[in-house]
Amino acid sequence: MLKGNQLEAHYIIDGEIDSDWDSILQTVDKQSASNCNDLSLRPRISKEEYIEKVTQLLQHIHRGDIYEVNFCMEWFSKGTPIHPLETFQSLNELSKPPFAAYFKDGDRYVLSASPERYLRKEKDNLFSQPIKGTAPRSDLKIQDKQLATDLQSNAKERSENIMIVDLVRNDLSKTAIPGSVKVAELCETYSFKQVHQMISTVTSKLHPNFSSIDAIKTTFPMGSMTGAPKLRAMELIEEYERSKRSVYSGAIGFLTPQGDFDFNVVIRSILYNASNQYVSFQVGSAITSNSTPENEYQECLLKAKAMHAVLTESIAT
Repeated sequence: MLKGNQLEAHYIIDGEIDSDWDSILQTVDKQSASNCNDLSLRPRISKEEYIEKVTQLLQHIHRGDIYEVNFCMEWFSKGTPIHPLETFQSLNELSKPPFAAYFKDGDRYVLSASPERYLRKEKDNLFSQPIKGTAPRSDLKIQDKQLATDLQSNAKERSENIMIVDLVRNDLSKTAIPGSVKVAELCETYSFKQVHQMISTVTSKLHPNFSSIDAIKTTFPMGSMTGAPKLRAMELIEEYERSKRSVYSGAIGFLTPQGDFDFNVVIRSILYNASNQYVSFQVGSAITSNSTPENEYQECLLKAKAMHAVLTESIAT
């Protein structure tokens, strides 16, 4: 936990923290990584297949099966080792996200540059900050400001965000003191190094009859990565996506001994399996009735840019 300027770590199993910490610090030395320029990333589905699947999902929306679905695609490379710690540091230097995470589980790594908070608990207060709505940045100050302004006023992007805000409000209400669910911010534009994002903030007060775990169980998986209605959207995700999400679109965070917690959304993240030298990342976009398949594909490329740049130094759009 953070105490002023000091970080205090509490470890579950006595005697193992030293070896695990040494393992993290020695990650670079233990990996026989190749030059990133040799890494060839391929999309799991072609652009044509992506557009076809989004077109099919739009038919579900027009029939009224769902209002919104977050559809994702994977880029991957096989047989190419990387330096996990160096790659993580490069990714976060490029993106400077607020919810970065480096996670190691045996030979598997999550190198996360997430800009999104899933859920935070502080005493009896809960905070969720779903992201829906993305626009590129520009090196030109006037043009960059205009891109942010255009995002703020974009009817399609706002409708995406508001649909998920309604879903989050409903999820939080399951454990909230009646009348305590509030929308503190609606469709505010935040600027990160790579993109502008539209973020809303939804809050509630946890009812004393419910625990911290109840708050997580009733809100996970987060609506920004599923869609609405959540259950039907997840069924369609299972049917249409070519790759299993694994930890992608999950959450990484911490819980304190007092029951407080803070979790991110695992997006803008590179996954690496050192044993089979499999490198991958996924990106997605929200499909609504106003979506154009070509535009959604371009949004995926925009979100992929930082991960792709770190691994291969360029991405063609």
